[in-house]
Amino acid sequence: MQDLTPQLRTRLSRMERAVGWFVLLATALLVVGFVYYVYATAQRKGWFKTRAPYFTFVDRATGLKEGDPVMLMGFEAGRITRILPQPPEDFYHHVYVEFEIVEPNYGYLWTEGSRVRVLANFLGKRVLEVTKGTNGYPIYMFSPLRELTLAEAEKLESPERWLLGADIYDATETNRVLKALRPLNAETLARLRELGRERFPAFDSREHRKSPTAVWDDPTGSYVKFIREHNPRAQQKANIYWLLADETPDLNERLEKLVAQVERALPDVLALTNQLAAVLNQTASAASNLHALLLEARPAATNLAALSAQLRGEGALGQWLLGPEGARPFHATLEQAQRALANADTNLTALAENLARSLDNLAGITSNLHAQVQANTNILSEISSAIVHADELVQGLKRHWLLRSAFRPARTNAPSPSPALPAPKFRDGR
Repeated sequence: MQDLTPQLRTRLSRMERAVGWFVLLATALLVVGFVYYVYATAQRKGWFKTRAPYFTFVDRATGLKEGDPVMLMGFEAGRITRILPQPPEDFYHHVYVEFEIVEPNYGYLWTEGSRVRVLANFLGKRVLEVTKGTNGYPIYMFSPLRELTLAEAEKLESPERWLLGADIYDATETNRVLKALRPLNAETLARLRELGRERFPAFDSREHRKSPTAVWDDPTGSYVKFIREHNPRAQQKANIYWLLADETPDLNERLEKLVAQVERALPDVLALTNQLAAVLNQTASAASNLHALLLEARPAATNLAALSAQLRGEGALGQWLLGPEGARPFHATLEQAQRALANADTNLTALAENLARSLDNLAGITSNLHAQVQANTNILSEISSAIVHADELVQGLKRHWLLRSAFRPARTNAPSPSPALPAPKFRDGR
């Protein structure tokens, strides 16, 4: 620097000042950018928002980890903060899961209707989802909670701005007389005086704080002071609200149960198909016997028609027996019977043709038997009913006046006794 001219030294000092200002400006921009990044991250993750803690118990921690989102009605409402196994001596609960719900989402969770659902997807990942409350009280309150006496409540300037912090029951402790969060008006104070309640918790609704001040306690049916962390020195225990969990089994477990159920049901299905095959064989045999029976009934119908023809005409047996006056209605009856026989013969022919088509359809139905068994578990009872109805049809045909003679047992004439031979006669007394 001593060897430089005054002009160069002046120019160099100006350059040093410019570099210094540039470094200072760059440092300031870097600090401002970092602060803005931290602020944007905090806004995005809800670091400045109020959080309400909850916990639940699950059977296993598979697919869950700290930091996972907690869903509410399809939206991200919070995150899992802690996952711990329960002590070995706890035989009822296995895994402790604690999570936080960010404002304003904790306003949807109430004492009745709000639960935790553990949902699983195909990849083994599980997600916690809380359900919207349907009734009851808000789980967390943000107004100051105080323990008031009846005398202090009566001296309040605006008691209607104070809310009752517990459910009040009668002397039997079974009937609720006053609900929580009821204003401390004159009527409420009068009912408290009648019930003899000298002390009770109450909220000052005129003040609203940023963090929760009270949490609902289900066993006592009242709000208690909220303690977030356990403090052994002050003998204070955390009273985070417990939401019950509905845990569904994962996909692998459900597939294993389904396979085991199919294995147990497979022998019964095979036995059922064998029984159905036997029933179908018996049905086909009954149908063939019915077809043969109808064919055998045709000669009887022809003979009956011939017999009725002999009863008609001049000089026939019917005219001899009935005379001129009785023959007219008898002729009409015979004509009706003849028409009925003709219709019966036509119907029998059509029935035989329909029965043949039914047998063809039955052969087509048997090809789809397995699918029908899987689709309808009552097919065996329906086939049994069809067999019973077919048997009733055959029995009805046996009792019908037209076909009754075709089912009579065959009769044979008894053999005539052989004539006794005469005793031989002998001469000379022999």
